[in-house]
Parts: sequence; C-alpha cells; structure tokens
Amino acid sequence: MLEYARWKYVVALIVLLASAIYALPNLYPQDAAVQITANRGFAIDEALDARVERLLKDAGIPVKSVAAEGDNLMVRLDGADQLRAAELLRPALENGYTVAQNLVSTVPGWLDAISAQPMRLGLDLQGGVHFLLQVDQQAALEKREGTYAEQIRVVLREQKIPSQEVTVRPNDILVRLSRAEDVSRAIAVVAVDAPELELQALTGSAAPGFTASIPPATLQTLLTETINQNVAILRNRINALGVSEPIVTRQGESRIVVQLPGVQDTALAKRVIGSTATLEYRAALLTGTDAIEAERTGRVPPEGRIYYMRERAADGSRIPVVLAKRVIAAGDQLVAATSITDPESGTPGVSVTLNASAGQRMFDFTSQNVGKPMAVVYIERVPETRIVDGQEVRSTKITEEIISLATINGVFSRNFQTTGLESPAEAQQLALLLRSGALAAPMEFAEERIIGPSLGAENIQRGLESIAASFLLTLVFFVIYYRMFGLITNIALLLNLLMLVAVMSIFGATLSLPGLAGIALTVGLSVDANVLINERIREELRAGNTPLSAIATGYEKASGTIADANVTALLAGIALFVFGTGPVKGFALSLIIGILTSMYTAVSVSRGVATLIYGRRRKLAGLAI
Repeated sequence: MLEYARWKYVVALIVLLASAIYALPNLYPQDAAVQITANRGFAIDEALDARVERLLKDAGIPVKSVAAEGDNLMVRLDGADQLRAAELLRPALENGYTVAQNLVSTVPGWLDAISAQPMRLGLDLQGGVHFLLQVDQQAALEKREGTYAEQIRVVLREQKIPSQEVTVRPNDILVRLSRAEDVSRAIAVVAVDAPELELQALTGSAAPGFTASIPPATLQTLLTETINQNVAILRNRINALGVSEPIVTRQGESRIVVQLPGVQDTALAKRVIGSTATLEYRAALLTGTDAIEAERTGRVPPEGRIYYMRERAADGSRIPVVLAKRVIAAGDQLVAATSITDPESGTPGVSVTLNASAGQRMFDFTSQNVGKPMAVVYIERVPETRIVDGQEVRSTKITEEIISLATINGVFSRNFQTTGLESPAEAQQLALLLRSGALAAPMEFAEERIIGPSLGAENIQRGLESIAASFLLTLVFFVIYYRMFGLITNIALLLNLLMLVAVMSIFGATLSLPGLAGIALTVGLSVDANVLINERIREELRAGNTPLSAIATGYEKASGTIADANVTALLAGIALFVFGTGPVKGFALSLIIGILTSMYTAVSVSRGVATLIYGRRRKLAGLAI
C-alpha cells in the first residue's frame, strides 16, 4: 500500500500557494516613464506638474499619468515615446531638475505589501544605464602633492626648522628655508618621513631650500592605485543602491565602465556614482561684521579664506565667514557615518566617527579652543550636462558652503554629530558617500547610454518562446509515452517551473539571457529525474511486482540515483556562482535554484500525486505507464 504523510500534502499545498503568489508579479509589465528629480533650490510641485503636462501635450506625446511618487515626479508613457519625452524635457527644465528614463512597477498594492516583486532583468533583457567614466589623473597627482606639501610643513615645524614657503609646482614641491645651514638637516628629516620622494637641494642664486618630486615609478603606482581605489569605491556605492549583478571594471589606463541593469532610480544612480561629497572641519577666524569687512576690503588673513554660509541673510545676501586654510579633519578620515535626526532641534544631520589620527587632532584643537567658533564645510562635486547650441556640454559643478558654524562648548575627539543639512534625504546621501569613501580622483562622464527595454524585448520574447515550446513538447511527449504517470510528471514539471520563478523573485535574482539558459537546463534536469522514476517503475512491473509495490519501490530506488546526479550538478553550479561574475553568476544562480526545486518536485510532489491517485486502491490490476 502506498503511504504519504498528511503533513507532506500540507507542505506541498503551502509551497504551491506561496509559489503562485510570489510568481504572480512577473505577469505585470513595467511602465516606461520619465523621472524628474529636483536639484537643490527647486521643488516638485503642482506648477511643475502642469508645466510638464503642457510641454508633452504641445509635442503630441500621449501621457498615461503624471504624479509625484516619493521625492520624484514620475511621468508614465508608452515605451515608444519614452526617449522622445526625455529629450524634450531635459533642455526645457535646464539645470533645475534631473531628467532620467526609468521603469515603474505596476504590481498591485496587495502584492507589494507582502514584498512580492518581479524578477529583476539584466541589461540584455530589461535595459539599464551604461556609464563610461574618465578619471582625472592630474587631479589625483595634485592631491597627492598637496598631501606631501602639508606633510613637509608639519615635519619642518616639529623639527623647528624655519621655512619661508612650501609651494606645489606643476612637477615638484618647492621648499624655501630661512637659513642656508638648515638645508641639509631639512632634507634629512623629510627623507626619513617621506622616503619615496626625490629631494634635491637648490643651487645657484636661488634662496636656500630644496625641491621634492615624486619618482616616475612611484607616480605610475599612484595612478594605478587611484583607478583601483575609484573602482572599489564605486562598487561600494553601487552595492548601497541595491543593484544586482552590476559591472564595474577598469578600461584602459584612465577609464572605468559601469553598467547597472534594471535600476529603478537612474537619477539617484548618476548622482551617487558621479558625485563627490565630503565634509571639512575648519577653525573660524573672522565672523559677523569682521568677516563682512574683510570681504569688502579684500583684507583677508594670509592663513584664511572666505567661505559662505548655506543660509542667507534676511535681505537675501550671502553671509561670509573667514575660515582657516588648514583643515582639522576631512571626510576621507571618517571611518563611519550615519544619518540622524537631532533630538533637540529636529533637524537632519550625520553622526561621524574619525580615525585615530584625525580624532587626536580634533581632540587637541577642541581642547585649546573652547569658546571659539568652528565651521563645518560641505563640499560637493556634481557632474552636469547642458545643451548649448544643440550640443551636449559636460561640466562639473563644485559647491562649497558652510552648513554649520558653532561655538566649541566642550572637548571631543572621534565621535560627534554634524547638523545643518536641508533634508533627511540629503543626510542619507551624504552618509552613504562618506561611508563608501571619498573618490581618490574626480571623474567625469565621458559617455552615458540609457538602454531602453525595447532592445531586450526581442531577447525576452525569443527566450520565453523557446522555453515554452520545449516545455510544451515535453508535456505532450510525457502524456503520450507514460500516460497517467506522464500527467503526474507534467504536474511536477509545472510546479517546478512555478517554484523556480517564485524563489528567484523572492531573492531578487537578476534574470539575463544566461539565466534563461539555466532555467531551460533545470527543466531538462527535472525531466531526467522523472524519466528515471517512471522507468524504474516499469522495471519493477516487468520483474513481476504488484502495481502498488512497483510504485513504492520505483520511487525509493530512483531517489538515490536522482540525488547523486543532482548533487554533482549542484556542486558545479556552486563553483560557477562562487568564482564567476556577471552573466556567469546569473546562470549559476538559476541552475542552483532549479536543481533544488526539481529534486523536491520530482521525488516528493510527484509521489504525493501518485499516492493520491493510486494509494486508496487495494486491488490494482495494472498501471497506465
């Protein structure tokens, strides 16, 4: 007699119901849309809504809907009109807004409430964004030379060697000393502190001093490290965006390729990838009327520089503050950053933690300057694209503004909070950029391509048609060849495919063309498992066993063979997933999930169905197999 525990039927029904629910979102296609994001100083409001609708109507572009969704204005369109609408709105809205092509989910709210989402599609199926970034190696060199110059100043000051100037020149650092007898000692102490530098004493009529330069070999290493560091930082930032299977790779000596398949917020992706945002903590030298007078007369202390507050005066004028050129601590010295809301003022901010050296400098400064003002400078570099005479002109907008000017009321070192940000969204983005690290060198977008879903529509159609055709032929073959057990096999195969889609959707797997190949392969593996079971049952019948005994023995003996074969394939899939990247990893993931689901459906579910059909029959003359 066939036996199958009732709890196994309950499990199978739960699996079937859950698979159907979580596979259902894949039946809802995404809407093509144009996403409009407000830049600083601009807002998403009803006036913008009406303006966008009017522009599209005048251009004869039909619109499904225009509505604010979160912090963005989402314009839903037909796929054929998406590119034309984006090209129309970009120059019309100018620099006040960021216009990007996007895909918007149409999944019903009740499915979204239980976190049921469709599978993400790869760049070859869904489209996405492709960036080619040019790294400014000269800026990296200047930054490193500036670091060396500050290092030399500190060493000379600690060794009490008076100097007249330490200046960064195009190819070296010029150091002029006050006394000729200090040259040899200065070169000796700098050589110990920075052994990688080439030091050369000045000769002739020049003032006493020396030059410091970076050797060619060290320079090449520096440029290579700059590219590699930028690649690592970009990966950290993209991982924070939640993009599955991104491609971030170096191209040539100074370029980086970034491909983001299936991104939901292309505007945010561009800002996070291309932006460089950091904080600098500086001492305030002149404030109030003193700073205003210094701005008016141009009499700024040599160790100071004029900055401006983010807030403006009552008459709309900018508020100047003279800050020290020397930085107490900077964003690249942060080891942690978290967005917060200040419990006292209710304003958004960032909680930061400095590294040990920066924490010590902050402790020393605050210990000696209690009661004096300290400013927090927000520095941001954002790539911009403007249309000039019908041509795209790319540039970088640099913003430097004081977001906080406060009196030091106590001593602190590594851990403290910085407030003064405009919104929680700005605080979150700043914390993200600080956590992922400062770019070793600025980058500009040398090439930007938005790959629409229409390019992958044909691939999707052909891939699904091939899977459907092979699946249908398999179902027909099984029914003809194995009759009733062919029908049981078909039920198991259908549930296997349903489970595979559901599991990939739950885990947010990215489906690409190799992933479709993996699905087709797992269907083949599932077919193989069911063939083994059916043939084993036939062998038992030919050996003279009763039908019920043949079914029970067939499943028991075939299960071990199926497990051995699938475990071997599973190990190969795991190896591909661990060591592969990009499309290979996508293929491996669909293969691994498919193997696990096929083993469950072939061995357990099909046996449950067979037991349900034949288990209650005590006398069975034969089997339809």
